[in-house]
Amino acid sequence: MNDKPTMRAITQDTFGGPEVLRLTEVPRPEPVPHEVLVRVRAAGVNPVDWKTREGGGMAGALSAPPFVLGWDVSGVVEQVGFGVHTLEVGDEVYGMPSFPREAGAYAEYVTAPARHFARKPATLDHDHAAAVPLAALTAWQALTVTAGVTAGQRVLIHGAAGGVGHFAVQFAKHLGAHVTGTARAPKHAWLRELGADELVDYTAVRFEDEVRDIDVVLDLIGDEHDRTSTRSLDTLRPGGILVAVPSGVSPELMEGARERGLRASAYLVEPDGDSLATIAGLIDKGGITVEVEDVLPLAEAAEAHRRGEEGRTRGKLTLHVA
Repeated sequence: MNDKPTMRAITQDTFGGPEVLRLTEVPRPEPVPHEVLVRVRAAGVNPVDWKTREGGGMAGALSAPPFVLGWDVSGVVEQVGFGVHTLEVGDEVYGMPSFPREAGAYAEYVTAPARHFARKPATLDHDHAAAVPLAALTAWQALTVTAGVTAGQRVLIHGAAGGVGHFAVQFAKHLGAHVTGTARAPKHAWLRELGADELVDYTAVRFEDEVRDIDVVLDLIGDEHDRTSTRSLDTLRPGGILVAVPSGVSPELMEGARERGLRASAYLVEPDGDSLATIAGLIDKGGITVEVEDVLPLAEAAEAHRRGEEGRTRGKLTLHVA
């Protein structure tokens, strides 16, 4: 007789569309030294989730299906492993644990190294806190570490109204930059409220015809969509940098940047509890807004993927777990 505890989780037995996601019972994980067991209250939904579900994204870092998707977690520490000194049982935490390896956030429990988590923003409930880690860390690390944005610089953000984009607009403004964003016209008023100085409706004009003398381009769209990264080189001033997040930097793009006296860098987010603590502080001080378009129950993960893949989400979608 198997007496090991189980939990509800969204699993998939094969790669494919949203229909491969199903709610089932799986063994509950146990923390090893330096790990914590977190009771998940909510999980964020990100583009990397549905790309991985299809066999792209981070599928190469996971074992073959079945597996549990998801990297955004907000919840409560239920158990701590030997050697954990940063968190205690009962702490409300949020994090992007184990990325790009399996974290299994679409479930009632996750285990991961304690330093992949931070105490969640006190001003957010779990449904909103779960929207923060992956998107906010991507924006924060790309702007502060990879691009090294400083006050007075001009920053162009493609996909400004999305999950990463709406954080990037706010972080760039916090760092003292002049912020230009690309987004559909109906989202311009909201983005101005977040701090954008200029906005370009990419469906109405070619952004490279409207924008010049940019120091940093944060491209959250990629060359696979109308050569956005390559076209962005035309907007940069000499010495400027293009940070391409979703599709990376091809050898051709790298060479094209070098020939113009520009820099181009790929980027992939990594777990960082210290940066999450900094971000939580900014949120609690009222300087950063977290936009959640909708909260769906865990059982409706497939519907969340369908909606996310339409590419029209303002901010983020999250899954309420418990």
